[in-house]
Amino acid sequence: MLAELARTPRTNMRGSIAAFAGNRGALAAGTRFRDRDLNRVWREQDGAFTVSDADAGAEALERSGLREALREEVARHCARAEQAGARPGEIHFLDLHTSSASGTPFACIGDTLRNRAFARGFPLPVILGLEEQVEGALLEFLGRRGVVTLGFEGGQHLDSGSVANHAAAIWLGLSASGVLPAPRADPRRSKHAEVREAWQRLDAVRNGLPRFLEIRYRHSISARDDFRMRAGYSNFARVQRWEVLAHDREGEVRAHYPGRVLLPLYQKKGDDGFFLARDLHAFWLGVSAVLRRAHCDRLVPVLPGVRRDSAHPDRLLVNRRVARWFPVEIFHLLGYRKRRAQGDRYEFSRRPHDLAPPTRWII
Repeated sequence: MLAELARTPRTNMRGSIAAFAGNRGALAAGTRFRDRDLNRVWREQDGAFTVSDADAGAEALERSGLREALREEVARHCARAEQAGARPGEIHFLDLHTSSASGTPFACIGDTLRNRAFARGFPLPVILGLEEQVEGALLEFLGRRGVVTLGFEGGQHLDSGSVANHAAAIWLGLSASGVLPAPRADPRRSKHAEVREAWQRLDAVRNGLPRFLEIRYRHSISARDDFRMRAGYSNFARVQRWEVLAHDREGEVRAHYPGRVLLPLYQKKGDDGFFLARDLHAFWLGVSAVLRRAHCDRLVPVLPGVRRDSAHPDRLLVNRRVARWFPVEIFHLLGYRKRRAQGDRYEFSRRPHDLAPPTRWII
């Protein structure tokens, strides 16, 4: 893939490309992680990682190396813009993954309008809220710094088709970010055959699935649960409410909601047994975009029991006794998707830089 890009004439490209390899130690050992999941150790509080190097174990060195490499690349990006007398342009980050279950490739994004615009360049099911259900994901870490991000799940670990899916995602990422611009930002009209073929490939494997979905439920597990997913589930398989999806030491694990199952766990390591998602109509995404551009979130604190956190402008503090009268969808429309219970209140937070990139890049 990198060799193919090297043969692409520089006159056809804008900006620059950097490739990073992660989780190499675990890959070499043939396991998901050694001591800690590398995609769960990017948790922060007041600018410091809450998962210490000692707790992160073998993954701490990789986290440190990745962050330093990202910092260096962002510094080069800003330096090039300064030399040209311009403001630094957007930074796009494409995070490539495979999973233990088979099924249709899909994308996941944090719900900002800038991320949505990037995702439109991929003919895939797009999942909202996946990384917001977990703590310490790399995409969440970068997204809060204003980077435009998209996670791509390309297929099952050992499926040869996953390699081709990832190559297609990279070509489309280059197109959607503007590195390989296409007429009217339409990859299907790109002058690069690789981009057109990438669209055709991923559009075909989508196989009629909905364009957007949102996560409704995450089944968290630990090693002592003795979690065992029932055989036969693949990504996007439909499930009914109360359907038995797995077993653990307490007995049957059932679906709390009807919907589609995502990332069913068929390996020994991991903290996520499965996720449940529901289809999301594009109409509501349009309504959400209008409300956000009109800054309607300024009106939310007038609701009973709701106030803005003075120390964190992108966080709402909601009285739990009052919150039950407000559909969570109201907060979702305005970008407040991350919900955490804290004592007698909920904390709803959203990502900064929803509409525009930061004025200063700090990784």
